Amino acid sequence: MTLSESEPQPNAARSIHLSVMPDEIVQYACEIHPRVVVDGTFGGGGHSRLILQRFDDYRDNTPDVSWNSLSIVALDRDPAVSQRAESIPLDPRIDLYLGSYESTPIALKSAGFPAADAIILDLGLSSDQLADRDRGFSFNSDGELDLRFDPESGIPAHQWLMRHDEKAIADAIYQFGEERYSRRIAREIIARARSKRPVRTVSEMVDICRRCVPRSKNHDIHPATRTFQALRIAVNQELDILTRTMQQVADWLAPGGRILVLSFHSLEDRIVKNAFRQEDRLEVLTKKPLRPTDQEIQHNPRSRSAKLRIAQRRDAES
Repeated sequence: MTLSESEPQPNAARSIHLSVMPDEIVQYACEIHPRVVVDGTFGGGGHSRLILQRFDDYRDNTPDVSWNSLSIVALDRDPAVSQRAESIPLDPRIDLYLGSYESTPIALKSAGFPAADAIILDLGLSSDQLADRDRGFSFNSDGELDLRFDPESGIPAHQWLMRHDEKAIADAIYQFGEERYSRRIAREIIARARSKRPVRTVSEMVDICRRCVPRSKNHDIHPATRTFQALRIAVNQELDILTRTMQQVADWLAPGGRILVLSFHSLEDRIVKNAFRQEDRLEVLTKKPLRPTDQEIQHNPRSRSAKLRIAQRRDAES
């Protein structure tokens, strides 16, 4: 059976996000018959909804039901996710918490669970965030250059640029965005600031990138893509949070529990791969990351760069 989100679902009526690699996520999360699942990046709730659907199908169609209960502890940094949940009630088996997946142990304790049987982290940017013209994630927006997942925490990207010098900006764009023309971009950002025209909006940042980054031959990548990725990572401290989480995640898993991580660029994937290898309590189930099928990429082009890595906590005696 293929799990598809092409049809609208009741609890996602206000979300336009398509979950990436849903079949693979559900297969690996559900084959161990988890009783507590942490969805650390809830977003539109697609992965959680499909896991509950698989549980209901199993319960209804299996005479000897060994998997008889399921709870999902969900987290997300974006307040808009909580607002959607308030307007469209969630499945009662889902407990939603506002916060980073780094807060998983706090959420588990609050929900009354000592550990999780499966933890799912989808590190990609949600289509709902891209569609919000006030957040600055979309290149087509003329709004403020914000880029924060939680608009009530930290500083927006345009303020981050004002607080850093040319070298720091160039280093961040190069390190987090792997942008070859980072120094050109940083130089232009600082030049604008010195002329009393600091970058403040999305369109101003996009214009700088268009002038500093030569058009690629295949035209597949927007000239602002890598810079916006870098600024988003810097503003939200994404790699720091991911690194700390991967260092602790084995503590949050019950024996036999699984951690599933969807990453979308090499920096994230490298952190996950190395953390899996370095943690003796984890057995790596994916020697090479799983990739989306051609069919999924055609249906959801934003899945094309996804990599899924999975590890399982060893039994205490192993």
